[in-house]
Amino acid sequence: MTNSYRIALAGNPNTGKSTIFNLLTGLKQHTGNWAGKTVDLKAGTFSFKDKQYEMIDLPGTYSLFSNSKDEEIARDYIVFEKPDVTLVILDATALQRNMNLALQVMEITDRLIICINLIDEAEKLGIKINEKLLMRRLGVPVIKVSARNKTGIPMLLDTIDRVVTGAIQCTPYQLTYNEETEEKINLLLPMVQQIAGNDLPARWLALRLLDGDKSLLQQIEKKMTKTEV
Repeated sequence: MTNSYRIALAGNPNTGKSTIFNLLTGLKQHTGNWAGKTVDLKAGTFSFKDKQYEMIDLPGTYSLFSNSKDEEIARDYIVFEKPDVTLVILDATALQRNMNLALQVMEITDRLIICINLIDEAEKLGIKINEKLLMRRLGVPVIKVSARNKTGIPMLLDTIDRVVTGAIQCTPYQLTYNEETEEKINLLLPMVQQIAGNDLPARWLALRLLDGDKSLLQQIEKKMTKTEV
C-alpha cells in the first residue's frame, strides 16, 4: 500500500486557498511544469501520520467550464491527473456563491473534501454554518477552518488521512437537470463509456459534450492518442 498521495487545492480567488497551501507545506514548495503545459503549477509537500503528501495549488477559478485558461488547467488536472483528494476551499462569508465550484468538482470526482475557510470572519458577521447538515446533504466531508488562526487544521488533516485510506467513503450529491437534458445524457452515456471506459467520469463528460466543450474533446483526443502509442 502506497504512503504517498497527491492533493489538489481548488477554490474561487480570495478564499484563502494559498494561505492553506502555505500553512500545510511551509517552505517545502516548488514550481514545476505540468504534463507539457506552458503553465507552472505551485506544488508543495508535507507529511502526516507516516504518509507523504504532495499538494498542488490549482489556479483560483469560479467554475470548471474552461471559459479561461485557468479554468481549463484546474479542470484538466482534476479530470486527467486524478488526485487522491481534491480539497475544495470555500469562503464561509460567501458560501452560496462559492458552492457552484464545489458542485462542479463533485460531478467529476468522489474523492473530495469541502473545506470552509474564513470561519472566524463569518462568525463576526453573525453567520452560522451547520457543517453536519451540509455533510449529510452533499455526501462528502465538510470541515470548518480558519487558516489564518490555524483552527480546524488538525481535523482537516485527519479527514484527509481518512479519505485516502478509505475510512471515509464519499458519495457526492449529483445535480439533476431538466428532463430533456437528462434524456440526452442517458443517450450519450453508453457511447461515452465505450470511449472513455472507467478512466473518466462518464456522466460529467456527457454533460460537457452537450455543452460543446471543444477544448475538453481535444484533451481527451490527446490522451487517447498517447495511450494508443
